[in-house]
Amino acid sequence: MAAVQYYGTGRRKTSTARVFLRPGSGSVTINHRAFEAFFKTEALRMQIRTPLVLTETADKFDVLATVAGGGVSGQAGAVRLGISRALVEYNLELRKKLKDEGLLTRDARARNGRSTEWLERASASSSVNGRTALGRRPSAISAEADR
Repeated sequence: MAAVQYYGTGRRKTSTARVFLRPGSGSVTINHRAFEAFFKTEALRMQIRTPLVLTETADKFDVLATVAGGGVSGQAGAVRLGISRALVEYNLELRKKLKDEGLLTRDARARNGRSTEWLERASASSSVNGRTALGRRPSAISAEADR
């Protein structure tokens, strides 16, 4: 007999969460650890519980989540999105309530890419041992420009 479960994937920053909702008493397990042991602060725990409390399903489901990547804040956001998506899979009528609170929107903010400003500054500054930051002699650069 296959157990009834609802699945949702959540992502935030570099974190990914696979969330399973199974009918139960409301326990939350993250990476096979107790909820309180994984997320130490009450603010993160409240953030994760938000979709369950809003839809009044906190005591109807056990939450099992596997989280990878990023830090605790990104992981909490990923679990929250995963729970929200799984609740919509359970009951499509909950979608409007979750969407109005912004719980179905993936936070697309990510870390900025690496800056190349240092390279530009280094090549414009003085050279060391007659060479620029790129390892070329200034005369070789000017010879290239003359071609």
